[in-house]
Amino acid sequence: MLIVHGGGPTAVLNASLYGAVREAKKERRLHHIYAAKNGTGGLLRGDFWKLEGLSEEALKLLPQTPGSVIGTSRDALEGADYEQMAEQLREKQIRYVLFNGGNGTMDACGRLERACRARGIDAYVIGIPKTMDNDIAVTDHSPGFGSAARYMAQSIKEVCADVRGLPIHVVVVEASGRNAGWITAAAALADDGDGLGPDLLYLPERPFEEERFVEDIRRLLQTKSGIVVVASEGLKDAAGKPVVEPIFQTGRATYFGEVSSHLANVVIRRLGYKARGEKPGLLGRASSSLQSVVDLEEAELAGRIACQAVLKGESGKMVAFRRISTNPYQIEPFLVEIEKVMLHERTMPDEFINEAGNGVTEAFREWCRPLLGGALSKMLVLGDG
Repeated sequence: MLIVHGGGPTAVLNASLYGAVREAKKERRLHHIYAAKNGTGGLLRGDFWKLEGLSEEALKLLPQTPGSVIGTSRDALEGADYEQMAEQLREKQIRYVLFNGGNGTMDACGRLERACRARGIDAYVIGIPKTMDNDIAVTDHSPGFGSAARYMAQSIKEVCADVRGLPIHVVVVEASGRNAGWITAAAALADDGDGLGPDLLYLPERPFEEERFVEDIRRLLQTKSGIVVVASEGLKDAAGKPVVEPIFQTGRATYFGEVSSHLANVVIRRLGYKARGEKPGLLGRASSSLQSVVDLEEAELAGRIACQAVLKGESGKMVAFRRISTNPYQIEPFLVEIEKVMLHERTMPDEFINEAGNGVTEAFREWCRPLLGGALSKMLVLGDG
C-alpha cells in the first residue's frame, strides 16, 4: 500500500494517516506500507518511507502532530506524469493507493486511477478528503475545516476582547480561502452569546465594493469606537478582479497580497480613523492546541474507511460524509465517484450568507457549530454601564 499527501497541510492531516496506517497494519496480505516522500514528487521518483515498522508509541503521536509528517506538495502534473506514476506502482508492486488531499489532489487521484486502468495495471486508488478551506464537492464538510474553524472562532473572540478593552481602532483580520468563504464565515461563531464576535464579514462569494465597505465602517463608528472585521484573502470586485493584486501565481496556486493591510489602509485614508491589519496565515492551519475533537475523530475515520474500502477492491472513489442530524450531531461516511469531486469547488450557498453580504445567517451558525468540537473559552464581559 502507498499513501500520498497533496496540497496544504492541516491540523489533522496526520490523523487520517494514523487511521489508514493502523487499519493497514491489520492486513496480513500487505508486505509494505509506503508513504510517498513529499507527495506526488516522491511517487514519481519512487522515493518512499516505510511505515509498517513504526512503533505503537510513534503512531500515537500522529493525531496530535499538525502538518504532514510524510511531506506533501503542490506539484504541477502533466499527462506523462500519471503514466510514470502508474509505472512506479507496477515496478514497486504497489496494489493499493490512498491519496489524501483537496481538490487538486482528488483530480490527481482520479487521473492516476485512469492511467492504471489504461495501462492494465492492477492497482486500486481511493481518495481521502482533506482541506481547511472546506471546498471539496459532495461531502458535507472536509477533515481539516473543523479545526481551522475552531482556530478562527477562538482567535477572533480573543481579538474582540482585546478591541473591547482598548476600543480605538478598526482591526481587519484576513482569513484563508481563495474562492470559498467557509473559514471567514466561521469567525461568526466567536460570538457565543457574550457579544465577543466580529462586526463585519466579507466573503469571496459576494463581489466586494469599497464604497459599501466604507459605509459599513462609517455606520458602525457612529455607535462604537472599536470594530473587528474579518475578510477573505480572495475578495474580488464585481468584474472578478482581486481587490489586491496577487503577488505571484503559478498553476492553481495564488499568492494574494495583504487584503487585511489594504482594507486597514482604506479605513485610514477614507475615514481618517486608526486601523490595523492582522493575518493568522499558517498559524490557522498548524494549531494542534486548537484542534477540534470532532475534526480529529472524523479525520481518523476517513483514513480508516478509505483503507478498508481500497482493500475490498474499491477504486476511483473518495470517502465523503453525509450529515444525518445537526442536533444531535451525527454523520455517516460513504464513497462517492471521484469524477464528481475532481476540481469541483464547493463555495458557500446563498442561504448561509446574509442579505447585506457582510455576514452570515443563523442557518450557517447552526450547520457549523458542531464542527468546532465543543464550546470556546468562556470570557468575562461587563455590561456597558
